[in-house]
Amino acid sequence: MKQSNRLGERFDWTLAFIIMLFGVISLVVIGSAQTSEQYTQNFVIKQVRWYILGSFIVAMVMYFEPDQYKKVSWYFYGFGIFLLLFLMLAPGGPGQIAEMRYNAKRWLHLPVIGTIQPAEFIKTFFILGLARMVSSHNEMTLLRTYQTDLKLLGKIALMLVVPLFFIMKQPDLGTSLVFISITAAVVIVSGISWKLLVPLFSIGAVSGAGLLWMALYAQDFLDKIGFSPYQFKRVYSWLDPYSYPTDEGYNLITAMTAIGSGELTGKGFLGRIVYIPENHTDFIFSVIGEEYGFIGACIVITLYFILIYHLTKVALSLHDPFSVYVCTGVIAMIAFHVFENIGMNIQLLPITGIPLPFISYGGSSIFSNMLAIGLIFSMKFHHRTYMFASDDED
Repeated sequence: MKQSNRLGERFDWTLAFIIMLFGVISLVVIGSAQTSEQYTQNFVIKQVRWYILGSFIVAMVMYFEPDQYKKVSWYFYGFGIFLLLFLMLAPGGPGQIAEMRYNAKRWLHLPVIGTIQPAEFIKTFFILGLARMVSSHNEMTLLRTYQTDLKLLGKIALMLVVPLFFIMKQPDLGTSLVFISITAAVVIVSGISWKLLVPLFSIGAVSGAGLLWMALYAQDFLDKIGFSPYQFKRVYSWLDPYSYPTDEGYNLITAMTAIGSGELTGKGFLGRIVYIPENHTDFIFSVIGEEYGFIGACIVITLYFILIYHLTKVALSLHDPFSVYVCTGVIAMIAFHVFENIGMNIQLLPITGIPLPFISYGGSSIFSNMLAIGLIFSMKFHHRTYMFASDDED
């Protein structure tokens, strides 16, 4: 094995440039969004601070090698479960440790640090634990059989169910779906036989369609097994937002109005006229669509495609299974966030409160994404090539 000693060759300059572009876009769009009368503070300054601190997180994470993360991955996973348990048990309300927003207990108010959303960080901790578990299982399995694959699926399911239980208790459907998407992506590349995966994913698809059908036509049954009325309204307002124009459907209606009014080229910076609550966080894509139109929205989406393509190239260039699984989990996390956030702004998907990665305002979101990207930088920075590897390898 060999490893370049030159910092310039080992550092992923392309990824750094892409993240920098997202930072610029974020500041410009938030700068316009915060001019709404609903806001009295400067979110741009705070976002700059989050990005600066996030850069330090990337540098710190990149310093350590993948083998070191593999050794301590279970501690990260355990710490994440502890945070979720602490959040569930902590007293919630004004002046309490756990902060209630929109009838959900998802935030911790900590001295000095401020308000954080633990679930954002736990996504990355979960990726590390899942990658460790899958890679260790495969290393110890000399002969792959249906029995060994079923055993691996059982381990993965157990790892997923624990955080999923706490997150659904908050409740937070959007984050739960992120965990499921991360798990599905890692399962696909884990080496499990497709003869098991095809039926498994088919059952998942049928179950999802069944839940949607029951939400529309069998609400009483779902209510008996623990689903709350607000979750039904999320589905109804997604399918027919104009029947709920003053409550659940309001944000979706105004978001689509804003994006549609931007037409091809948009209204320009500070040209917004459509009022949207929380347009600097979950609905920031509506600001992009209104001010920069179809062209501006396509540029942002294309930049996400470039990011995901680059991360995929990095994953394909790695030899260590643990690193590959980590990259896969990070790619799935970012891709799902982008798909869900943009989808909920244009009525393609239900509204779930998922931020747009690297663009939406928020310290927890930026720190979480930077933590995940820092792992990618680490995998690339400490990547060792083999002396007899193909010359075509990056």
